[in-house]
Amino acid sequence: MTGDDRLARRPDDAGRPEEVLVDVETGQLVHRPRPSPLGAVDWDLAARTAVALVPAGPRTSRYSAEQVVGELTSAAVRAEGPVREVSGLADGMPIPPAQIVDRPGWIRAAAGSMSELAGRPEPGGRKPGRAAGLQAGAMLGFLSTAILGQYDPFTGPDGTLLLVAPNIMSVERALGVSPSDFRLWVCLHEVTHRVQFSSSPWLGGYMKNTVDILGDVGDEPVTAMLQRLVADLRERRADRNPPSDDPADRGVIGLLRAAQPPAQREALDRLLVLGTLLEGHADHVMDAVGPAVVPTVTEIRAAFDERRKRAVNPMQRLLRALLGMDAKAAQYVRGKAFVDAVVGRVGTANFNAVWTAPDTLPLPAEIEQPQHWIDRVLG
Repeated sequence: MTGDDRLARRPDDAGRPEEVLVDVETGQLVHRPRPSPLGAVDWDLAARTAVALVPAGPRTSRYSAEQVVGELTSAAVRAEGPVREVSGLADGMPIPPAQIVDRPGWIRAAAGSMSELAGRPEPGGRKPGRAAGLQAGAMLGFLSTAILGQYDPFTGPDGTLLLVAPNIMSVERALGVSPSDFRLWVCLHEVTHRVQFSSSPWLGGYMKNTVDILGDVGDEPVTAMLQRLVADLRERRADRNPPSDDPADRGVIGLLRAAQPPAQREALDRLLVLGTLLEGHADHVMDAVGPAVVPTVTEIRAAFDERRKRAVNPMQRLLRALLGMDAKAAQYVRGKAFVDAVVGRVGTANFNAVWTAPDTLPLPAEIEQPQHWIDRVLG
């Protein structure tokens, strides 16, 4: 009998970041970190698969490529000052350099981050899944063509700021906007994410614990999840529980949410609300810096928003739905409206109470009702 064979799950520990098991031979309780669902993925295989699938970026000369790298490196540093001034966060903290990467570089970094988030596999635990690795690789390959930048709070002591040069070049050409202004504008958004986490050290742990809870369904049979999903679909068909305008209640994410038990559904809601806040706040800051920093910011925002609305072919639409990209796009709009409203009513300093602790984050209903957040948190 192996060590894991001797251990039985205690029935009342579902939804906790740590699981409590009972050694059936000794009767003693054993505490250990709850395994992450991401650990079932072979992330090395996922990275290799994605790199093999990803198309090349836009054609450019070596000189132009080096120029883009240099300008993005400089823009990431220049963005820090306006971001700190507008947001009122992270003042006086050191400025770590950004990493300028190509699509394969982003893929390897993203796979490494997901592996770090999952944690090292326990000896004798389940082995990383090859099939899941191939599927994750296909997903990363598709996403690597769309990501402009990303702040990763889970790698390195200060996190890592990534800027994907070929994607930034591709979008600025498609929009027909000033390359220098667009590159700085993108950096303003991503640097805001870095400042959010560096000024709120608890955020990274909160996100990781929530991801762990989201993926732990214990020993619940699949039939229980299917029963919840069928019941939800019946209620929607009878119009007793129609989907709201919240993207979390529609599409693939809505179905996933309907199938989950309460603890996991609440965890998903917390992640979605956190993402809405982070993205909305970053969009608020990147626009609030104004034309003194980015002269063509108004033109860039108009062109970028118009691009989000453009029709895509059916296959792209399907992939976007499956990967939740349309829901993420809605996060920017809803989150920015929330931040704009709160800052407009109480000012930036009072809004920044949102970064104090998990209890000061907005509740799902408060995203659409910012005054409710103001009343609850600021009194």
